[in-house]
Amino acid sequence: MNDYRIEQRDLDLLRKQGMNEEDLLHSTQVAEKALDIARRTGADLDMELVGRGALFHDLGKIITHEIGHGLLGSEMGASIGLPPDVCIIMEKHIRGGLTEHEAREFGLPVKDYTLHRLEERIIIYADRITDIVHEGVVELADELEAETRFKDILTEFIKYGKNDITRERYFNYHDEIQGLIAKANSAK
Repeated sequence: MNDYRIEQRDLDLLRKQGMNEEDLLHSTQVAEKALDIARRTGADLDMELVGRGALFHDLGKIITHEIGHGLLGSEMGASIGLPPDVCIIMEKHIRGGLTEHEAREFGLPVKDYTLHRLEERIIIYADRITDIVHEGVVELADELEAETRFKDILTEFIKYGKNDITRERYFNYHDEIQGLIAKANSAK
């Protein structure tokens, strides 16, 4: 597993594109959480993709905070020369990876937005965890509690689970990632 640290040049690039400090803080927190989770899985991952994909996932929020920010971010990312794999993460991160049917319902271009790579699923999981930890809606003793109570939180607080389909998708990511972490811990 290669390692990766958030680079100042990427933070500068986000600022240059017009990202406000609140969204930049969120994106940095998601990147740090995604890298932490990725390391704990023990899986052979592209850590640069995890870090940069997480850091740039909300690039489209420079234009809108609506559901189309993923697609807009992907287009912006391509125009400033970000790698295609990072742009794909921006495009597909909405609601944890929409099906074609869901894309149609949300008025997005109809195609498959599902997440096929573990790196993508880790970023989405980290995005949910970061929101839970930092928005102040859920009372937590520490950050790890957001992971241990993840399913209960998404069930109790609709804003995090969104709807039944999205919540189930997040539950599957949680089970997969926590399973990898448990396996890595037991191998130590």
